[in-house]
Amino acid sequence: MVPEIGGDAVLEVQNSIDAMAEFTRRLKTTGAETVVLISPHAPLEADSFVAYHGPTVHGDFSRFQAPDTQFSIQVDDELLTAITESASRENFQIIRIAERVLDHGTAVPLYFLIANGWHGKVVALGYSFLSIDEHLRFGACIRRAVDHVQRRAAFVASGDLSHRLKPQAPAGFNPDAHLFDEEVVAAVRSCDLDRIPEIDNKLRKKAGECGFRSMLVAIGAGGDLERSCDVINYEAPFGVGYMVAQFTLDDAGCAPSATCEITRLARDTVETFVTSGIAPNPPANPHGILAQRAPCFVSLKTLDGDLRGCIGTIEPVKDTLAEELIANAVSAATIDPRFPPVTANELSNLRYSVDVLLPAESSSLEELDPQVYGVLVEDEAGRHRGLLLPDIPGVDTAKQQVEIATRKAGIPQGTKVKLSRFKVERFRE
Repeated sequence: MVPEIGGDAVLEVQNSIDAMAEFTRRLKTTGAETVVLISPHAPLEADSFVAYHGPTVHGDFSRFQAPDTQFSIQVDDELLTAITESASRENFQIIRIAERVLDHGTAVPLYFLIANGWHGKVVALGYSFLSIDEHLRFGACIRRAVDHVQRRAAFVASGDLSHRLKPQAPAGFNPDAHLFDEEVVAAVRSCDLDRIPEIDNKLRKKAGECGFRSMLVAIGAGGDLERSCDVINYEAPFGVGYMVAQFTLDDAGCAPSATCEITRLARDTVETFVTSGIAPNPPANPHGILAQRAPCFVSLKTLDGDLRGCIGTIEPVKDTLAEELIANAVSAATIDPRFPPVTANELSNLRYSVDVLLPAESSSLEELDPQVYGVLVEDEAGRHRGLLLPDIPGVDTAKQQVEIATRKAGIPQGTKVKLSRFKVERFRE
């Protein structure tokens, strides 16, 4: 799959390569600062898990005749320490290994994450030969550690499915091997992940798989998060099963929905414009709310919650919300007078929200509620207008809300103004 290694053969796995790009886009949408990754090809210990020590680790494909294909990434030592302590409380041992060059089961997924624009830290682990239940429990230890350090993290389970799907497959052929892949794919598509630990051990051996234990740890790490499963792609062009799939998301993730489409369009617009200077074209056939004509505000915030840009329109100026959103996203990233333009090295540290404004209605001060309604303030001549969105931290009273909106409009204090209130549909990563 790595183009520098595969050469012309990558054409046979182009769907998997594209799926990794989509997987990365979903991962970036969660705002994950750290990727916790488990690989079947890290050094194995029978009754312990392993972790690459750091402070940095390196992907190096020299042994695959691609010596110029390399990367380095920082280990998240705070999270690794928390995982080690969480595991210890459940009587698991994590052995830190001094090797700094990553195994290919770790390096290949990270290669695609980095190539598709994710930047962060890593905790790189290897699984063990402990039982199915113990791998599930180890995953739960990882989840508790992530919660403890309050880190936004994504878990990546690396490994192949069957290695014996065709006579020319590297591990030989078994006529029953396809049943393993079919069961895994069906379990993910139906979001019935409990089927995976129940797969018969004899079938696993026939398949010659290496990803089963990685999936167990991922299932354990998912815990009680809302499941939003999706097989992004499955193929087996070389007799080895390649699956790119999403197991679960928390409430900051993006399952297929209007929220996903809208925030993804905002993110894609800013990232495309900042890196290329060109805004993306709107969707060819927008549907749902994106096809409607409506004003909106696009807000950019850092992962720490600090505002990084916010610009919008009070009335629609484009034919569709999709076009309105693209124009306002570019403006929020580049011409908000309160901030310098967003740079490429900031992109991985941003999250996006879009407020679609519903029709405004005349209001008195007493009818305002800053948690429910936004406010539009105009002078009597209608030459100056100021707007404040609803539910802004620190804006607790209608009086505060009107004062801030009046100041934004440049209307002198004490000037008689007209008030309108409006609600928004808020879409956020």
